[in-house]
Amino acid sequence: MEGAKPTLQLVYQAVQALYHDPDPSGKERASFWLGELQRSVHAWEISDQLLQIRQDVESCYFAAQTMKMKIQTSFYELPTDSHASLRDSLLTHIQNLKDLSPVIVTQLALAIADLALQMPSWKGCVQTLVEKYSNDVTSLPFLLEILTVLPEEVHSRSLRIGANRRTEIIEDLAFYSSTVVSLLQQDKTSSNLHEAASDCVCSALYAIENVETNLPLAMQLFQGVLTLETAYHMAVAREDLDKVLNYCRIFTELCETFLEKIVCTPGQGLGDLRTLELLLICAGHPQYEVVEISFNFWYRLGEHLYKTNDEVIHGIFKAYIQRLLHALARHCQLEPDHEGVPEETDDFGEFRMRVSDLVKDLIFLIGSMECFAQLYSTLKEGNPPWEVTEAVLFIMAAIAKSVDPENNPTLVEVLEGVVRLPETVHTAVRYTSIELVGEMSEVVDRNPQFLGTALVLARLPLEKITECLSELCSVQVMALKKLLSQEPSNGISSDPTVFLDRLAVIFRHTNPIVENGQTHPCQKVIQEMVNVYHVHQHSCFLYLGSILVDEYGMEEGCRQGLLDMLQALCIPTFQLLEQQNGLQNHPDTVDDLFRLATRFIQRSPVTLLRSQVVIPILQWAIASTTLDHRDANCSVMRFLRDLIHTGVANDTFCRWLENSLKGLPKETTVGAVTVTHKQLTDFHKQVTSAEECKQVCWALRDFTRLFR
Repeated sequence: MEGAKPTLQLVYQAVQALYHDPDPSGKERASFWLGELQRSVHAWEISDQLLQIRQDVESCYFAAQTMKMKIQTSFYELPTDSHASLRDSLLTHIQNLKDLSPVIVTQLALAIADLALQMPSWKGCVQTLVEKYSNDVTSLPFLLEILTVLPEEVHSRSLRIGANRRTEIIEDLAFYSSTVVSLLQQDKTSSNLHEAASDCVCSALYAIENVETNLPLAMQLFQGVLTLETAYHMAVAREDLDKVLNYCRIFTELCETFLEKIVCTPGQGLGDLRTLELLLICAGHPQYEVVEISFNFWYRLGEHLYKTNDEVIHGIFKAYIQRLLHALARHCQLEPDHEGVPEETDDFGEFRMRVSDLVKDLIFLIGSMECFAQLYSTLKEGNPPWEVTEAVLFIMAAIAKSVDPENNPTLVEVLEGVVRLPETVHTAVRYTSIELVGEMSEVVDRNPQFLGTALVLARLPLEKITECLSELCSVQVMALKKLLSQEPSNGISSDPTVFLDRLAVIFRHTNPIVENGQTHPCQKVIQEMVNVYHVHQHSCFLYLGSILVDEYGMEEGCRQGLLDMLQALCIPTFQLLEQQNGLQNHPDTVDDLFRLATRFIQRSPVTLLRSQVVIPILQWAIASTTLDHRDANCSVMRFLRDLIHTGVANDTFCRWLENSLKGLPKETTVGAVTVTHKQLTDFHKQVTSAEECKQVCWALRDFTRLFR
């Protein structure tokens, strides 16, 4: 917007049109005009005036949002001597508007946080805020909002403030973190204030990232959170579920932050295992929503311990995992008055599925057979209610596949007991028992008396499998066709899942044995899949391709066929992504494409790297790094990480990295040092000597901060 500053009345009219004009074209014109205003230098003064007048929520929200945006993207427009007055003005606005709308408070809090980060002359900004507002109960909510977003904004990529300023702010946060923790220790703290304080602590814990670099804040929060156990028990006694959930969030974030310490130095310093005790206390709460908060941490703990492969370390954590599994089994119990099979699509059903996944990831720490036998003994020795029996069988099903089936009498005994359940048994128990049998396919395989049709099918000659499989599936396919062609009536269910489940079971247990030189039955499927994908670009076909590479990518005779599949799939995929906003409109395709490429890097890297298709794949990977979609971005980054890790052992890569680093700018346009020679050589050494992918990720993360 060029020319004279618009009048406030004109701005009010545009805001009203944006929110209230019934004509969509009027809204669009107002939105465009206000966007131009936000990009102009007049926006500073107009926003300040709108916040002073406080005419209505809409105009105040627009002004607060504009102020935040200007500070984030156009802070350079302001002369240095105006920064202090802007700070004072924003603090006045947030105090005056604290009761108008929470979203306005959040926008102003973000504006203040971004200003503090970009204003080096504001020394001790956290101290200023805490001393000014912590003793005023009416100001505490917006103070906590500022302290919540400040550690989040410390690592914002939109602010190029450098690592030193970020460290300075984090150290300032450390000194005053006890003020927030004290609010969580008080039983009288209101629910809203309690949630705000919890958000603040979680945000600060998340901001630590590197414990050694931010040790003062780490120590303050570690010691402070450990004091909250009594407050948690008080919240349980008062049946205040909201506060209980808040405490569990904090305890989980504490464990996430200090995970490396917990694994590397268990029981020592910041690896103090009282952190795990806090999570197990939460696991004992009767509401399953509480323990569910901690699932991601337990998964990550299992992942780290699996990589350490240290029996001594594993032994330290065994008792904790056993207690967790017993708690999870209790949480998986259905209600005593439940009728029918367990629901899998409601909230509780999804919780049970997550429990099953978690148990599979952690069972190696206890021992599959030991745990399986212990669970079975509880059913043999006692006479538990049906809901307890069903929950135990559910956990057994989760670990059955990891139990060694070789000469295992317990597994055979379980199998015999399950197939001979009395007719009077509860439907849910029978259903879960069948699920358990499905997970014990190898045991069924070793016991001919239990052989099923699909297992017999897998032992037929290869040339007969396709024909027989088609006949076996045709029964279910005909039922699906009939279901699709008729109107649901006379009580007949229109749910196709029963027939789809049967098809899935057939394919799951049809595992043909292919000798060297023989053509795999999947070969025809691959060609058919490629043909269909050229007509219908559904990303599930790319996902199926990644499964095939994962399964057969290490077999020499399959590699060229899999590469041909990849190249054929890439042609329509690239055409799809080349469309306008192709990446944004097809994140699932990006996700599955780079999952497929990653499987090649993991299973047969040379096959991919010697092909022509690797060049456009790498180009699309670079183009996709800014895609704002979590799953797609994760797949892209995992591909690039594995690609770099594959090349680290190559001297050519080391030389390429060295030359690339030499070409980076060492100073900003105004002469400030961006990166020193030592920092460049340190980064080169960290990447080229890294033994694990995460070390490369950490080095890249720290190095890029020097340029933000």
